[in-house]
Amino acid sequence: MTLSGTRLLILEDEPLVRRRLATQLEKLGAEVTAVGTLEEARRVFRDLSFEFALLDVNLPDGRCLELFEEKVVPASVVAVVMTAEGGIGGAVEAMRLGAADYLVKPFDVEDFAARLAKARRARQARRGDQFRQQQQAAAEDAFVFGSALAGVEAQLNKILAADRRLQGGALPPVFIEGETGTGKTTLARWIHRRGPRADGPLVEVNCSALPETLAESELFGHERGAFTDAKEARIGLLEAAEGGTLFLDELPSLSLAVQAKLLKALEDRTIRRVGGTRTVAIDARIVAATNADLRTLVAAGKFREDLLHRLDLFRVRIPPLRERGDDIVVLAETLAARIAKNYRIAPRPIPPLGRSRLRSHTWPGNVRELAHEIERSLVFDEDELIFSGLAAAVPKETADGGLLGPRFRIPASGFSLEATVDALIKRALEQTEGNVSAAARLLNVERDFVRYRVKTRPHLAPTGADGKPLATSEPADAAER
Repeated sequence: MTLSGTRLLILEDEPLVRRRLATQLEKLGAEVTAVGTLEEARRVFRDLSFEFALLDVNLPDGRCLELFEEKVVPASVVAVVMTAEGGIGGAVEAMRLGAADYLVKPFDVEDFAARLAKARRARQARRGDQFRQQQQAAAEDAFVFGSALAGVEAQLNKILAADRRLQGGALPPVFIEGETGTGKTTLARWIHRRGPRADGPLVEVNCSALPETLAESELFGHERGAFTDAKEARIGLLEAAEGGTLFLDELPSLSLAVQAKLLKALEDRTIRRVGGTRTVAIDARIVAATNADLRTLVAAGKFREDLLHRLDLFRVRIPPLRERGDDIVVLAETLAARIAKNYRIAPRPIPPLGRSRLRSHTWPGNVRELAHEIERSLVFDEDELIFSGLAAAVPKETADGGLLGPRFRIPASGFSLEATVDALIKRALEQTEGNVSAAARLLNVERDFVRYRVKTRPHLAPTGADGKPLATSEPADAAER
């Protein structure tokens, strides 16, 4: 058992016992500070940071219980009290006040080190729980694979097979790409729960929600006094995920400086806390996700190319909902059963009208939007899920002036502006037989706007009279643009 890299306080009034304990614990790698009175303990707790404390109950100037009652022992310190035979009552009282465990003298130092290691794991789990988003039950997090996601499922099975071969050692990072709402968080949970570290913690972090000034401290931890509000040492989320998985969503939101430190952590498997001088070993599997094209961000100088290369070993792309074809019906049925169970109402069927509306909608919000539409239909549609809110998603042209004619009213249920824009682009491309520049002129927008929408939304490709897709075209020279 090793205590390498940990800082420990010994409070023991017997000099020989104090020196013996200090020597044995230093051999295990701990950085030890040893004192013999309560007053000395108060002083060192005020001036130094510790991760662990071994405290004798009875001392010349009082009992160690006073340190807990006065809140001298920081909440971040794992404290173990030691007492002579017959002094169990004082040890139990210390545990009521905040001590993690107690030992009866004489005790084996190896046993004490094992208890500290167990207490450290419990502390890391608690830190992870502070930050972890509220999670649904495993059954509710099931990722729905259809025929359109067969390639994704095959890639995931390769990742799990590699994980099993590497079990017991470091696991390489996983990189998930996908538009907002496609299910990146759900897939990260799926990977964690089926991998060799399923028994370890899963710590989920939305990087875009971390203030830039605190992101480094949250991820890597900080020492006491590292900045104004750092009143005590705190482990970071990379340490909190020890033995498990750290999921970093919206990864490009991190600053380039924090990206550099994350890259070093991935390469060296060690970190240095903010304000610290020593390195701390970490053992957490990183799963990163983004809805942006990292290669574009690298070209723009907004993401580190070396970090992209380090993350790009296991890459999974989740296609948007509009590319999944009839899989949307299977997914909708699964989500509908799940949501109905949450509301404690009977499941409802999806009739042909509802299925047609599911297939025809463009779903700019992907699975998240689908779940909201299902919930709305469960609440407002009485017998069947017909998705009445989708009926007006893209208003049809009318003889009285079209979309903004005098008689047009936005439906009370609302409509999708994104879907309307897509429909207008598709109509313009059909009208110009796939000529992107001509379509852009009709819409009075930049050619790159139309080109980007077509590139990211394949369903916008126009079709001819025979129903086959028309190839979009670019102008032959600049004069045609």
